[in-house]
Amino acid sequence: MSKHGNNKTTASALLGSPIADASGTFLGRVREVAIAPAIDDCHVHGLVYKLRPGRRSPSTIVYIKHLETTPSGVLRLRPEAQPADFVDDESYLLVERDLLDQQIIDVHGHKVVRVNDVDLVWENLQDAAGPALRIAEVEVGPRGAVRRLCKGLPQTFVERIALRWTPSVIPWDFVNLIERDPARRIRLKIEQDRLAEMHPSDIADILEDLAPPERHAVFTSLDEEVAAETLEEVDPKLQKSLVQSLDSEQVASIVEEMDPAAAADLLAELPEEKSEAILEEMDPEERQEVEELLEFSQNSAAGRMTTEYIALPATASVSDAITALRDFEGDIEPITDIYLLDEEGRPTTLIPVVRMLLAPPQTPLAEVPEGHLITASMDDTGRKVAELFDKYNLRSLPVVDKDHRLVGVVHAEQVIALLRANQ
Repeated sequence: MSKHGNNKTTASALLGSPIADASGTFLGRVREVAIAPAIDDCHVHGLVYKLRPGRRSPSTIVYIKHLETTPSGVLRLRPEAQPADFVDDESYLLVERDLLDQQIIDVHGHKVVRVNDVDLVWENLQDAAGPALRIAEVEVGPRGAVRRLCKGLPQTFVERIALRWTPSVIPWDFVNLIERDPARRIRLKIEQDRLAEMHPSDIADILEDLAPPERHAVFTSLDEEVAAETLEEVDPKLQKSLVQSLDSEQVASIVEEMDPAAAADLLAELPEEKSEAILEEMDPEERQEVEELLEFSQNSAAGRMTTEYIALPATASVSDAITALRDFEGDIEPITDIYLLDEEGRPTTLIPVVRMLLAPPQTPLAEVPEGHLITASMDDTGRKVAELFDKYNLRSLPVVDKDHRLVGVVHAEQVIALLRANQ
């Protein structure tokens, strides 16, 4: 029959299917399903089939528009078909070789899954010279795996078995192709806007599950802000691996978006030459902040603190604090407390942001119910910092120098990172 309607099929069903010419003479079996992304990344370009022994060319491609299906399942060439020698070059994506068993990010579950099959739909496009085979979705659940395990059995039987499993698919529209790596594998990712909507910790989990080439491809697809937040969530060893694969200018742009303490921790783990090259590319003001933190031991309060905090004069009002919060250029999420300083820059009062927001704007901050002010010295150990957080149930801990002037703040998330590192 020459009309396909909207018949569904799969890559696993096509692979191994017999192909005959217009007179019914057997030509070979489908070896590969070829996609030409540069021409059309939503439809199959053609089927590659193996020729009978004795032919000169080892393989031939027949374009989808030159095919028709038959009730027996044999794919038959239309009378006008002109099969061509297949040249396996960089322009083609071959489904079995390049796509099946490759890793992909599940847009719904935010996890890495494996491609088990590809669902296809025969279509009759308006004004087209012949049929088209649209790529509908990729199978990432057991249904696709079952089809492939049953390869070679009658197709109706295979489908009856496969339908016992609930489909788990990702629409092809949600998938973008990334360039091939030297091993000629295809790496897949979801659309950039969907990836950017994920929580950085979810992206971090995805990166940890991917193989190095796929990990690098996904990480470099992130914008600088998302990349910075994600980098703060991954294991230090993985941090090092990710940034060492980038040039210094790229890393500097990402590091500038990181919390200074996290940036200092990252650079401290890199070879000195790489660290200095990254610092050289950074904005002078941000570079100075990070360089100052790099001077401290990572296992000290100074080494764990950040220089991104909000401190105001003792004479400030609630309105001043709200303005400071609005103008704050760092990560606002960890800011749970505001510090009041005396004329020498020494912390005198800790004001919880929640309590401050409940007071009228004109209220002096000194009159807002205050929290219990506990401080740490710059050379206090990480263990001492963790003990203070635990003993006093702190959300933040101001760090002071030998003259008791405020030099930084340790937030709860930094303590959690410290405890994870020591597990």
